[in-house]
This record gives sequence, C-alpha cells and structure tokens, in this order.
Amino acid sequence: MQKPATRVRVGKPPTAEGRAAPCKATPCTPHAHPNPRPRPRPRPGACLADCKIQWPSEAELVARAEAGSLLFVSFLSLSCAPQLRPLPSPAGAAPLHPPSPGLAGRLRARAGGSASTAAGRGGRRRRSRPGAAGRSRAMNVAAKYRQASLYVGDLDAEVTEDALFRKFSAAGPVLSIRICRDLLTRRSLGYAYVNFLRLADAQRALDTMNFDVLRGRPLRLMWSQRDAHLRKSGVGNVFIKNLDRSVDDKALFERFSAFGKILSSKVVSDERGSRGYAFVHFQEQSAADRAIEHMNGAQLRGCRLFVGRFQSRQAREAELRSRAGEFTNLYIKNFGGRMDDARLRAVFSEYGKTLSVKVMTDASGRSRGFGFVSFESHEAARRAVEALNGRQVDGQPLFVGRAQRKAERQAELRRAFEQRQQDGLRRAQGAKLYVKNLDDAVDEDRLRREFSGFGAVSRVKIMREEGRSKGFGLICFSSADEAARALAEMNGRVLGSKPLSIALAQRP
Repeated sequence: MQKPATRVRVGKPPTAEGRAAPCKATPCTPHAHPNPRPRPRPRPGACLADCKIQWPSEAELVARAEAGSLLFVSFLSLSCAPQLRPLPSPAGAAPLHPPSPGLAGRLRARAGGSASTAAGRGGRRRRSRPGAAGRSRAMNVAAKYRQASLYVGDLDAEVTEDALFRKFSAAGPVLSIRICRDLLTRRSLGYAYVNFLRLADAQRALDTMNFDVLRGRPLRLMWSQRDAHLRKSGVGNVFIKNLDRSVDDKALFERFSAFGKILSSKVVSDERGSRGYAFVHFQEQSAADRAIEHMNGAQLRGCRLFVGRFQSRQAREAELRSRAGEFTNLYIKNFGGRMDDARLRAVFSEYGKTLSVKVMTDASGRSRGFGFVSFESHEAARRAVEALNGRQVDGQPLFVGRAQRKAERQAELRRAFEQRQQDGLRRAQGAKLYVKNLDDAVDEDRLRREFSGFGAVSRVKIMREEGRSKGFGLICFSSADEAARALAEMNGRVLGSKPLSIALAQRP
C-alpha cells in the first residue's frame, strides 16, 4: 500500500471551490495503515504534481509569517517534497516552486511558534515533526541570540513566569523565561533569566525596566554572565560601605553611573533592610578607578563613604593574617567596674606612647569591663602584651591581646572550629572497633564486659536482623589508645565458640 501524499496548508483553509480535486492514482486523504512497518516511498511526482497544487514562493511564505497572516504551514511527510517539480502559475505569472524541506523550520523560527497540521477526517489536529533542516535552523537561532539574555534579580517569591512574560513582552519578542527554583520545595529562589529574540530588545528592557516595581519589589536587571570568572575576578568591581540605610539599589546606580557603564549594582540587605554596604560592578576597570578616586570619603546622605576595590574572602583573610604580626591596637578585658580612661592610660603608658585609650561604659557611665588601647609603635604594644597579659588587677587576671576586627575574629573562630572537628573526627576514627565472626549467643552486655578491661567503653552495638545477630558489631572507646590495646589483645581470641576478628572501623 502506498504512503499518503504530503499535504500543505497555507493561510486560512481553502474553500470548497478553491480546493483541487484529488487524483485517481494516489488518494490524497490520509488513512490508517494497518502495517506498523515503514511505508514504501511514493513514486516521484505521483500525487502532488498531478493534483496541480499551486505553491507560493518561499519569500511570500516568509512575508506572510512576519505579517502574522500565516496561520500554519506543516508537512505530514517531507519524503516527497524534494521530488516535486515547478508548476506553472495561473495567468502567465512566473512559475511557483514547492517549498524546500527546511522551510517549515525557518517559518517556525520566524513566527516563534510551532506548526500544526490538520490530518484525517473530522478536523483532527496533530503536531507535525520538523525535518532535520528545521531542527538545525532552530538551533542556529538559539545560538545566534543566546547573548540576548537578561538576569532578573530580587524577585518576589510569588512572581510567576507568566507575570514576567507580560512584563518583558513590552520590550520585544521573548523566546523563553526561566525562574530558578529549589529542587525539593519548588519555591522561587528570587531570580530568573529572560531570553529575547533580538539583542536590541534585551538592551531596551535593560534601559527602561531596571528597578521597575513588580509585586512590591524593584527588579534588578543585568546581562546574564555565563562565565563565572568575569564575576569572581574582581575586575571593575567596587566595594562600598558606611551607606545610609535609606540608600537603595536605584539610588546607588544613579550615583555611580556617572563614572562609567555599570553591569550590576547591589545593596546588601536582609529582612530588616539595608545592611550598610554594597557592590558596584563596572564594565571597565578604569571606570571603577574613577569611582574610587572621587567617591572614597565623599558624603552621601550625611554618611562618609568608604569606596575601595573588591577583595575576595580568601584575599581579605590572607591580608589580615599578614598584618597580624604588626599590630598597634590592644584589646583589654577583665578589669572590673572601677576602671576608667585615666587609670587605664596610667597602667599602659609605662610601655610606650599611647595614641588613644578607651574604657567601654554602659548608659549609666559604669565600666563594662573591657576597653582598647592604641600605641604609636608595634614594639610598645608587644611589650605591653608580654608584661600585662595575665597580671592581677583588682583581684582579676587581666587579658591583654591584639585587637581584632569582626571579620578577623570570625575567620579565626571558623578555623579553630574546623580544626576541632577534624581532631575529634580523627580521635573518633581511632577509638572505634569493628568486630566480626561473633557467636550467636554473644550479646551487647557480654561484649561490653569482655572489652571494658581495656578502657571506658562508650557504646556497643551488635547488628541484628529480625532479632537475630548478623555476626558483627561495633565497639566505641573513649580514646584511640584504649581501642589500640583492645585490638592487640582481643583479635583472634575465642569468644563463645568462634575466634573474634577485630579491625579499626573505617568511615563509609
């Protein structure tokens, strides 16, 4: 049985008067084929050429697609389209050629939609499958416009893709929108990506819609940067602190845009509002240098700004560690409530010239038990630490040490915590024994009695299945030395009717 011929519909479905009569050689109406095997290829030119289907040119089809008058163009099968020959057009016009196999894909890319076709009796519709040329053309479109992508940040959790589509469609045709969501809860992570068809439309949206309010929150737009190195390198990135709480993203952008093109600006905030610092990423490093030169120390809404080059956390911690040996500021605590500035200055001035002395007090003026002393030289500060740290003052041991910034203290506490975790993990690894080849009659109590002679046993566990011993278990000691002695003495010893096999437990 022959394969049904390809049918093409252009524009609105033709009327009964304009429809060509089907040929007798091969019926044009689709029908179900009982054999699931591939159908034989029709004889070249058997159906469509005899039916005298009048084909418009590709230029006319593209023009109709761009004008919006093309409703659908699709093929049930592209196998016979290359075999069609040019047909004479009526009234002596130039001959009309059948469309090429890749035209459906090109029209789909132009119109931005997928083709559909009417197949079978009763007006049933089925989705058509674009040919290889159509798929290739669609991929070319995606590759060509992949840079026309915007990052949309600071989104409200209730914003949907539909709301973003309605918002950004005013700037131009939108290819796709993706709101990034949590994999488990599917809640919005607060940012999205909008892909435009044309680069000029994306630029228009960036220029006109940045900081527009959507569901009570201003949108923060920037070009999507797929290369993470550009964001993390620090080139063109500026750090600003001591900001007034009323300064938002828009005010920051407007103030710093005078120095050059800004890729992104962000005032760091939490549920209580601005945290007083921000970041501005310029397109060029020269613009960042101009901003630092003119804005560092400048006033913005009554606050004196600090503006400097952005440094990563690793770079900041390395700088703090390098400056740790050259300190001049001291932190003092545990001196009681009777200490004041004059008395503290008298105690520390013996070791060198002091620039400032401050005892921290409460609202009533009473000492809170700690303060700060700044020396002119590092040598004087070092002598004060060596002489006064641990000395008794008013019956309490005085603590004197190098004054640390909050970030430095946090980094030091983090390193100490991680070190304690690693030490505890190593101790736990060495203090746990894996015991196998256990007799079925041996239970946890007997195992604890046998091993308690080598040290304090914190935990004993025999693995069981449906109440019966599986023949192995774990024994935890309080120290690695106790576990090592138990391993040396008990490995191979007969317990019940079986010799024990013991080894240090390994982490999974």
